[in-house]
Amino acid sequence: MTDLDLEKLGRRAPPAADASARARTLAAAMQAFDDAEKNAGAPQGSADGGRRSSIFNWIWSPIMNRRLLAGSALATLLVVPVAGLVTYELVRNGTVPLTSETEIAEKPVGQDLRMRKQEVKKSEPSADETAVLLNKAGQEAEARQSTQADASAKAKAAADTAQATNTLAAEPLAEIREEAEALAAAPESFALGGAAATQELSRTAVQPSVAVDAIAMPIPEEDRERFASADPNPVKSVATDPVSTFSADVDTASYSYVRRSLLGGSLPDAEAVRVEELVNYFPYDWKGPETAEKPFNATVTVMPTPWNKGTELLHIGIKGFDTVPTEQPAANLVFLIDVSGSMDETDKLPLLKSAFRLLVGKLKDTDTVSIVTYAGDAGVVLEPTAAKEREKILDAIDDLQPGGSTAGAEGIEAAYKLAQKAFKKDGVNRVMLATDGDFNVGPASDEDLKRIIEERRKSGIFLSVLGFGRGNYNDGMMQTLAQNGNGTAAYIDTLAEAQKALVEEAGSSLFPIAKDVKFQIEFNPDRIAEYRLIGYETRVLNREDFNNDKVDAGDIGSGHRVTAIYEVTPKGSPAVLNDPLRYGKGEASATPAAGSGELAFLKMRWKKPDGDKSELVTMPVTDANAVTDVNAASADIRFSVAVAAFGQKLKGVSALQDYAYGSILGLAEAARGNDPFGYRAEFLKLVQLAGGLSGEKAE
Repeated sequence: MTDLDLEKLGRRAPPAADASARARTLAAAMQAFDDAEKNAGAPQGSADGGRRSSIFNWIWSPIMNRRLLAGSALATLLVVPVAGLVTYELVRNGTVPLTSETEIAEKPVGQDLRMRKQEVKKSEPSADETAVLLNKAGQEAEARQSTQADASAKAKAAADTAQATNTLAAEPLAEIREEAEALAAAPESFALGGAAATQELSRTAVQPSVAVDAIAMPIPEEDRERFASADPNPVKSVATDPVSTFSADVDTASYSYVRRSLLGGSLPDAEAVRVEELVNYFPYDWKGPETAEKPFNATVTVMPTPWNKGTELLHIGIKGFDTVPTEQPAANLVFLIDVSGSMDETDKLPLLKSAFRLLVGKLKDTDTVSIVTYAGDAGVVLEPTAAKEREKILDAIDDLQPGGSTAGAEGIEAAYKLAQKAFKKDGVNRVMLATDGDFNVGPASDEDLKRIIEERRKSGIFLSVLGFGRGNYNDGMMQTLAQNGNGTAAYIDTLAEAQKALVEEAGSSLFPIAKDVKFQIEFNPDRIAEYRLIGYETRVLNREDFNNDKVDAGDIGSGHRVTAIYEVTPKGSPAVLNDPLRYGKGEASATPAAGSGELAFLKMRWKKPDGDKSELVTMPVTDANAVTDVNAASADIRFSVAVAAFGQKLKGVSALQDYAYGSILGLAEAARGNDPFGYRAEFLKLVQLAGGLSGEKAE
């Protein structure tokens, strides 16, 4: 860290007290109160022979027992502020019971606190109800005086837990005293009673239980992660279903997430695994097109299947045209950054800021950057600014602070307006959304967001999504936005991944060369009996969608690589799963296959980035594309097949049930080839980890 960085940190004001921490503390106090009610019948008294109390208890109890204030307006003016002082005194004396570690472990704390929060919202107490509750609190507090030693023991245990977890920040005791004195001096602030009084009471009377004793209860985060996944593609019979159609997918988010899970010591959720995103994560040396007029080229290879001797793999490698950096058009980028409270974790906003700093360093002086943030409300942090003003842009990024709820839809609207304001007619216009996906204010369903994005993409502004963090990571929402916004989705789990996605692959991430890219392959029933598309479950299209230019599909950027693999079963193979049809042979061929050497026919459609009408390229797949041995295929093909096997194994595909992680590791090691960035070496370690975590021995 440089002196300049330290100086910037020194100028920053400390963050305000977290509202969510206050809410959790209130809920914890309510839980402690409920626990105390269960022990109301316990023996009372103390060994000292006298009843320990304070002047506040001595005054409070007779007033409330005589019910002098119940049902009167005077209760509103006097009861609530005095309650704040009494509660403060009780906490100072150490009489507030604490939930034990055992109870914390046994109860679903997060769920219980959320239910209580909802109950408070549904029913705000009146002045009468508040008085009764406070009367009960006073009586119970006196009864608990005799169990001071037990409460102190619990306090020590909870304090040990707080020191270990450090989940809640305590406010200074002096601040609590000042607030209590202010309440006593100005009771008219509670003249409205009801909800206002309850909210202020929760702010002042309950919070000291954390501040005085420095006690924090570990409140686990609810796992609300959602994934855009589907069941593995089934085996289909060529006789009844000879055509397969799917959209291109160049996203890599699934691989990064799988890596983080494995490095964290657990196998990933099967729904988090999208095999094609694991395969497409790696750079391959597929042959590309020679000119931009034909934006991509296909390399097709047919080889024996390593995990099934009775089948073959039809491997398709697509390479997009790689534009020269000096010829890339100017970029108009809007950073749409989530700064909500859920982003206040080291692997979220701090990592996000570092990632965008890397991207800014990659931009040309003619590029433009704007920044919009959202948390409760959307706001413009930086108006369109030339990339050459890097210090101004970096300062705006550094000053971002988390806090508030997540009005994501409002932020998207604001970002598109800013992108339109700085629109570059002959350039690239893109919104880059960085979030953990926790949209909880405004239109938040995937369908609502999809509709918003579909309307905006018609203006020529693309959308890319960068995901961060764990716990409430909404992969499903990210996929919806990226797929319908003519953009890509990546998951940033480390700064190295940010370097890969935003710097090393900036050309493919930012500069599209083709949109709505679709693939369709028709299998020759005379040669192929069955087939199964590996991955692309969320990108499968209907047969008629291929020729329908109104149907959206994936996009390919400069230098992008797309790999698709089919497992096919030759006709007459003992591995055929479906019995032959008794009647008919399916549809008649419109054009006879070119002799017995043709296995399939590949079609590809795409549109230019600014076009509305698709173009078509076709090529036959013949015996000339086949190799008789796995080792005869190129190292890139064999490595991509190993990655495909790994993804299927993690996803639980039955075809890979008997193919061990050790076999996958061996296939990948033999095909490691040129690995300048170490991506393949890292993959080998992940295979070993998965084998160990699954109980298999990956050797």
